[in-house]
Amino acid sequence: MTQHRGSIGVVFAIVLIDMLGFGIVMPVLPGLIMHLGKVPIDTAAVYAGWLGAGYALMQFVFAPIIGNLSDRFGRRPVLLASVLAMGVDYAIMGFAPALWWLVIGRIVAGMTGASWSAAYAYIADITPPEKRAQSFGLMGMAFGFGFIFGPAAGGLLGAFGSHVPFLAAAGLALANFALGFFVLRESLPAEGRRPFELARANAFASLRALKGQSATVLWFVAALGVWQLAHIVYPAIWAYFAIAAWGFGPKQIGLALAVVGISSALVQGVGLRLLLPRLGERRAVTLGVLAFAASAALYAVVGTIPLIYTAIVVGGMQGLIQPSIQALNSRAVDASSQGELQGATQSIGSIAQIIGPPLYSGIFAKFSGPAALVHLPAMPLLVAAGIAFAALALFLRGAALLPRSATVPSPEPAP
Repeated sequence: MTQHRGSIGVVFAIVLIDMLGFGIVMPVLPGLIMHLGKVPIDTAAVYAGWLGAGYALMQFVFAPIIGNLSDRFGRRPVLLASVLAMGVDYAIMGFAPALWWLVIGRIVAGMTGASWSAAYAYIADITPPEKRAQSFGLMGMAFGFGFIFGPAAGGLLGAFGSHVPFLAAAGLALANFALGFFVLRESLPAEGRRPFELARANAFASLRALKGQSATVLWFVAALGVWQLAHIVYPAIWAYFAIAAWGFGPKQIGLALAVVGISSALVQGVGLRLLLPRLGERRAVTLGVLAFAASAALYAVVGTIPLIYTAIVVGGMQGLIQPSIQALNSRAVDASSQGELQGATQSIGSIAQIIGPPLYSGIFAKFSGPAALVHLPAMPLLVAAGIAFAALALFLRGAALLPRSATVPSPEPAP
């Protein structure tokens, strides 16, 4: 167990540093696009949208490939190769003399960012089935911390030039590679590996193969994909909503988003360990969706700072959802297919990154501003709440196919 804890710590550090690198470049990317493309902010936003769509498309294609490669060659070499490529990618963008360099950089970032499938498969390898939700929650905690501290560091480094944060992110990624190279141990033994099949290395073929192991797989992957579509409302529209609804400025938005990240990190890193043994995955997911919906409803009616932050904290309970569904799904397939499962899941989730931003921005435009049908800037959040209930329905349908013992709380270990 000590070795397991150490390995989880290394993967946590890898994911955290990856997210810090991603967050560092967020504050300066718009300015860099404007500078390199010689375009105004509105055109830069359009370019950024296409860059984001390209990133998500690459994840859709490459997450199943990377997941399947990790089932064949092990998690360690795949993780290390992805991290090293990410460092090179940030360096390319840091020295970019023209906009097309950024296009190449985002494409490479989408390919290397698919390493999350190998990271989650690694966690599934070294964690007992009944403890996987808590361990997956730690990965969400790393994401939250990266989201909190990365943009703040990027804002400070951006004062020295728009290229500096990219070079800092490259340095973090290369340090990440060194950490993994010297410390990370392989989690998948040779006898647990399976041949790589290119025909299987796409989301739909993978899911067809995995369905043969358990009828719940498709339901849970669908639930995760729909949940991602609901959750992406936050990065897609929350800052614009806060400006339209409450007149927030950059400082207030940054502080509020930091609280969002802290709330999510605490729920996934601490709350899961306390609540999941008592609730089980089925109730935890239900509670998370209800909290998400309650938070959206509060956003639609509140206007004072204490109530706004109450809505944020309530919404943090949504951190129970994804780790719980992933934990149940990881138990449904054998050890040699964990990479394939995580790759297919990440690939399906990337579709939300393509669909979500234009969906929510379009809804926001219809319900805010002088030409609004009805002035209700929170409408995208309310729509997302409805989508979250659809994800819950898919999850409960899959959970109904499991033996009841698979989703009830595990007994507490004897002291």
